[in-house]
Amino acid sequence: MITVNFTGGAKKWFNSNHIDIDKDEINIQQLVQHLIEIKPKDTIEFDGRNLLIAVNGIDSSALGGFDTKLKPNDVVNIIPIIHGGSKQRIKFKILNQNVEICEFERTKKIDISFLDTLRVEFPDLIIQAISSDFILSKDHVKKILLLSLSAKKHNILLSKKLETDILLRFAGTTQISGAIQNLGIRNNQNFLLIAMGKNTSLNNLHKRIFSHLTVPFSTTNVNTLKKYFKIYKNDLNTINSKTPLEDLLVEKASILI
Repeated sequence: MITVNFTGGAKKWFNSNHIDIDKDEINIQQLVQHLIEIKPKDTIEFDGRNLLIAVNGIDSSALGGFDTKLKPNDVVNIIPIIHGGSKQRIKFKILNQNVEICEFERTKKIDISFLDTLRVEFPDLIIQAISSDFILSKDHVKKILLLSLSAKKHNILLSKKLETDILLRFAGTTQISGAIQNLGIRNNQNFLLIAMGKNTSLNNLHKRIFSHLTVPFSTTNVNTLKKYFKIYKNDLNTINSKTPLEDLLVEKASILI
């Protein structure tokens, strides 16, 4: 028996998070073809070529690709690739620092200990997690990270650790406990993972976690952010900008002392 888990839009293929396949000694290509054949006719179509597939948590591209042999009790995770870049890796540089951001899908299996585990496995990376409810956009993330990295460069971090400074600036507070309580990882809540360091380590991290990922920035959190930071219409009207809420959030993050 092989367990197939579906992530993101793939859940709509079978109207389920997973199914069990009673087939042994098949490869990934044969598995995908079998899924296409047994998919209910009244669910959405899917392209068997545009997929990210992991076997027991390992990216199949690091194994044998579509020729990877599957064994009884293997767990296969399937994530559809959405064209236009929304499912592609989001990587950029800030102050010569390599940065990658990705969003974890809500689950009961991941909590704050998972973040600690990643930090142990990848000690050369700076890793932080922020509740997706408090992320406005990719540019919002970039601007906050620029503040934290600039603070590190000038030795004026809000805390001894860069990752803590990042959390505090997203939370708009200097109180670590409050920032963790409001913006930290919680069960059944999406969160954004931010990682910085060498590209080789970022690549290995991505292989380690990609089966948990979903489409980033797919929901709007405007109302949540306005309520949390007590931002009202009059406040936004005073900002001469195309992105007034984003600019206000960054301003609040920049004046913390």
